Amino acid sequence: MSNLKNKIEASDKNINDLLKDQKFYIDYFQREYRWEERHMVALIEDLTTTFLNHYQEDHERQEVANYPSYYLGPVVFSESEGRNSIIDGQQRITSITLLLIYLQNLQKNSEVKVPISNLVFSEKYGDKSFNMTDEDRKVILKSLYETGEYIIKEDEDATVINISARYEDIHKNFPEELQEEALPFFIDWLIDKVILVKIKAYSDENAYTIFETMNDRGMNLTSSEMLKGYVLSRIQDPEKRSKLNELWKEQMLNFQEWDKDADQEFFKAWFRGKYAQSIRPGKAGSENQDYELIATRFHNWFKDNHMELFGLKSSDDFYSFFTTEFVYMAKSYLLLYENANSLNDMCPHVFYSYQWRIADSLSDQLYLAALNPEDSADERYKKLDVIGRFLEAYTVKRSINYKKFSASSIRYTFFNYIRQIRNQSLPELSSSLKGFLDEMDQDLNAVQFFRLHGQNKRFVKHLLCRITSYVDQETGRATNYLTYARPKGKKYEIEHLWADHFDRYEHEFEYIEEFREKRNSIGGLILVQNGTNQSYGDDPYEQKLLHYLKENNYAQTLHPEFYVKNPNYRNSSISDLNFVPHESLNRNDIDQRAILVKELCERIWDNSNFIQN
Repeated sequence: MSNLKNKIEASDKNINDLLKDQKFYIDYFQREYRWEERHMVALIEDLTTTFLNHYQEDHERQEVANYPSYYLGPVVFSESEGRNSIIDGQQRITSITLLLIYLQNLQKNSEVKVPISNLVFSEKYGDKSFNMTDEDRKVILKSLYETGEYIIKEDEDATVINISARYEDIHKNFPEELQEEALPFFIDWLIDKVILVKIKAYSDENAYTIFETMNDRGMNLTSSEMLKGYVLSRIQDPEKRSKLNELWKEQMLNFQEWDKDADQEFFKAWFRGKYAQSIRPGKAGSENQDYELIATRFHNWFKDNHMELFGLKSSDDFYSFFTTEFVYMAKSYLLLYENANSLNDMCPHVFYSYQWRIADSLSDQLYLAALNPEDSADERYKKLDVIGRFLEAYTVKRSINYKKFSASSIRYTFFNYIRQIRNQSLPELSSSLKGFLDEMDQDLNAVQFFRLHGQNKRFVKHLLCRITSYVDQETGRATNYLTYARPKGKKYEIEHLWADHFDRYEHEFEYIEEFREKRNSIGGLILVQNGTNQSYGDDPYEQKLLHYLKENNYAQTLHPEFYVKNPNYRNSSISDLNFVPHESLNRNDIDQRAILVKELCERIWDNSNFIQN
């Protein structure tokens, strides 16, 4: 091996230095982009919170240079024969690229723009190409960069599906307070102060050796392992220490079966939900408090606070606490995640709340806050379900009012929520959660003016799945949410009742933009199976109407035949709502249908009836 091939370089790089006018090839063994929603939410939360801890409205942009840096981790490249390949770190670089594309779109209408396009693509001889060189990504990255949206096609590549979903996660979770005057400040900070260590080898062999060394050796103890060591050291009786050690290992194994980081997230949610007393004030220069210290080094926080906040002093105190509450809360956390991923009639709203959700770091602590080892099994399920009802209602109300719920925007609100509901009985909890919803500035009336746009398709589909399955169930059809959200056969797609033909409706609209807004109204949308959507989606409404009679009951309510000799509908709890057939469909009909959606949403999520024990 030549001297150059033996060479290895390491240097710290900010995002600007790492990405500007660069070209990266993604190695064949790691082409797939695998990040999940929780990864993107955590990244957005970490970056924006770090920035907001130091940003002040009276700052000049030059002062960003004095803000602290944020370390994003190492990336490994192999450079050979002029080709720069990513060996480790493409998940992070892809995610940062998506964030840069989002920020570029966000600042299009801003007076002050920070030049970042050359961090996303490079140009040579007039030809623009994305820095992340992978043919599978080219089309979606181009679409996101130019329009801010991408329409997923049938049998789409998994990487493309994930890229589209994670871009939508950025849109959903990027804080509103950074979208106006603070935006150029944040972009300045992001590209200059977010640091990665770039490790470059000049042979694939060396690059892979570095990759394996970083991932397989020198594993540090985690916070949960250090917490365990401290707790066991406080128990004097060897037999009790051994018994607790076995209990602890059993819970950790259960967590590891679920997710490799589940134990870390559990302790954060438990300590925050049940014991944190303080949170850092939202002004620059403030010191971290309980809430933030738990997030970074919860084992140290516990050591500093177990006497005052937990009341643990003696060996017996530690043993009793960790063999009762620790085991109960660990099992409750696993129960929570089991029901977040499967629809269970005992607590269905836990599942619903995770389909369109606030950050796990906020919701998990809320779920655990109200639980008590003295609760019966039935009470625990009911508490989980009523919190799920609250969370779903909260996110629906925010979303239909075009309000985001990024963690940085609502963490103070939710910290106050968790402190209020700690250890409450079920009636107390129900009353508190209803009170939280009553205090919201947003209500369900806004849904009649809500519409589909480029970055809310996942929410619109969730909303339609809930409405559609609710109408089915109330009118005697044996379906549920999963029938439409996760069908075993053909997928269900959002169907526009009006095809995208302005010429058919120009007598009702002066401008095409007006027509498209009305076409995207929630009153002009239903769910139909993929084949129906593809076969008839472009036809005039009057021709499609007959096909809707073969679909779900919510779609069938458009057709007059649905109301003929239909005792299931006539005897249902929703027969008093404004269901009417529409043999033709003008703009007033869509408005009428939107009012019906509002009535259905009130039945599902209204403050007065979301608690049903």
